[in-house]
Amino acid sequence: MSGTPAPAVLAVVGAGPRATGLLERIAANAPELWDGTRALHIHLIDPHPPGPGRIWRHEQSGLLRMNSMAEDVTMFTDESSTIEGPVRPGPSLAEWAAQFSGRGPRHAPYAEPADPEVLAELRTLDPADFPTRRAQSAYLDWVFRRVLTELPASVTVEWHRTTATSVTGPPEGPQEVRLDGRDDPLTADLVVLAQGHIGAEPAAEHRAFADFARRHGRFHLPPAFSADADLSGLRPGEHVLVRGFGLAFVDLMSLLTEGRGGRFRTRPDGTLQYLPSGREPVLHVGSRRGVPYHSKTRYRLQGPRPALPRYFGPETVDALLAEGRPLDLRRDVWPLMAKEIGYGHYHELFHAHPGRTTLGWEDFAAAYDRLGWYDAEMTELVASAVPDPADRLDFEALDRPLDGLAFASPDAFQDHLRTYVTEDVARRENPEFSADLGAFLALLSLYGQLPRLVESGRLTARSVAGQLDGWWQGFFSFLASGPPGFRLRQLLALSEAGVVRFLGADVRIAADDSTGTFTATSPTVPGHTTRATALIEAYLPGHSLDRTEDPLLRDLHRSGALAEEAVTDPGFTHRSGLLTVSPEDGRLVDPSLGGPHPRRIALGAPTNSRAVAAFARPRTDSPSFRQNDAVARALLRTLAEVSPTADQASVAV
Repeated sequence: MSGTPAPAVLAVVGAGPRATGLLERIAANAPELWDGTRALHIHLIDPHPPGPGRIWRHEQSGLLRMNSMAEDVTMFTDESSTIEGPVRPGPSLAEWAAQFSGRGPRHAPYAEPADPEVLAELRTLDPADFPTRRAQSAYLDWVFRRVLTELPASVTVEWHRTTATSVTGPPEGPQEVRLDGRDDPLTADLVVLAQGHIGAEPAAEHRAFADFARRHGRFHLPPAFSADADLSGLRPGEHVLVRGFGLAFVDLMSLLTEGRGGRFRTRPDGTLQYLPSGREPVLHVGSRRGVPYHSKTRYRLQGPRPALPRYFGPETVDALLAEGRPLDLRRDVWPLMAKEIGYGHYHELFHAHPGRTTLGWEDFAAAYDRLGWYDAEMTELVASAVPDPADRLDFEALDRPLDGLAFASPDAFQDHLRTYVTEDVARRENPEFSADLGAFLALLSLYGQLPRLVESGRLTARSVAGQLDGWWQGFFSFLASGPPGFRLRQLLALSEAGVVRFLGADVRIAADDSTGTFTATSPTVPGHTTRATALIEAYLPGHSLDRTEDPLLRDLHRSGALAEEAVTDPGFTHRSGLLTVSPEDGRLVDPSLGGPHPRRIALGAPTNSRAVAAFARPRTDSPSFRQNDAVARALLRTLAEVSPTADQASVAV
């Protein structure tokens, strides 16, 4: 009588793109690290479909789109990936879609999307198009199904279409994961938390506005995921204050205009005209900057791709950490980051548009190398080598375009902002300004280096709170995560039709009990107050363990079994609302253990690893892909060493 060991068991909470990416890395590394003599069973726990998960599920409005071009979205490693495991290339969204029109090879497992609208989109999808989220959902569904075919026969996957509510278990033994609607828990050797973006209960300010809205019969929407927001309470013609001018606003703008029967018509001159249905509210939008995020570029590099990183790579971070002193992001780190972005910008300008420069690239680069970004000589170098100010990189003007401006009337400001948006879209769609794309690529290269500075503890708490999680994250999103140009052309048409009105920068929202209205003021239009009967907070919920909507994290937090990232200076502590994990392998720090829990891992958006994006632009050495690979290898090694426990008896053969 012989027996085979009981299977090792892995539970993954969340089945969206992050979990799919982890499974792909498990499949890639299994030939080396899993000998197949013992089975591995993986439980996926998510009420939403594996692959797309909640955020990218098919069941959302077909109006909602990605803010990335189809050719810039991939779930697969490539030649740029600096990983220990094997590189396994796969198609980008654009390459995968090409099979449905016969423009590209078929990718197994081949199956046409069931939704005829999605199939029609994929058949006509250009690599430079901005796909619907439903198209991305179909791609992620296919990636998940492909990964299942790549797992060895000894590895099986089971999806539980429900929510995990708790995880318990000793650090030296199996973990029990309880599921909503199921009496018996799942028993697993290791648990991975990969829930992705998680909602939160409203903060105190939003609760106060909600109370005001209830008292006066008004409408209030706290920060929420746009696809989940209930907008039915907004009446046709109702005046609505909207705080936030980023991607959440763009989604809500679409849902409240085209989503209510309005349509856009192209005029002979190529501009758009909005034809209202009469069911739209009037949206008064403002934010800290008072302008929408910069439009996404719609062209490719015209010159050779710059070798990045150059000034802010791993060696630079090593040197900063070796100094052994507290680091201030703006003083010590930003000048290096700015120089990196500037290098990407000027590399493209000098190579693709040499007629607009007065020096050869080699001479400029030699001088650029030895100067600091804020050196007076650097300013002189750029001014002499790049005659047109429109070709120079001015971060301050980019970051706060309304600073120092004030308008005598709201109408004067509407005209100004329409001009600003028109010029921004034109620049981002004109390859003559492809230096902007060079800067964008350099900006992406920075993102993977910053988590090490936080994990080191060298960044001051004020730097993390106000600069890294505050200014830098906002600046990155403003410059690099804006909407496609057609959305901003729609915004212009809506503004001309009076459906959207602009409030200005540094907008202040208040509630007036005497009139039962919400009010908005901005120094951009001094002395003017806008009143409305509805308020929308057009941004995503912030990270919060105290207010998280996730029942499992809420339970762990209340029991003291997880640590919230906290950075402390004398007299100041910043709590980010993010889970603290070990930087090497993502293990969840458990305060009761004084360190990482050996059997619990957390990945992605809710963690302080800050490797958030679950998919990436091809050939950018994605930090999340690097993390997925490292964690998958650690998981396989640990699971291979776990002995069957008493409740996992050997199976007789």
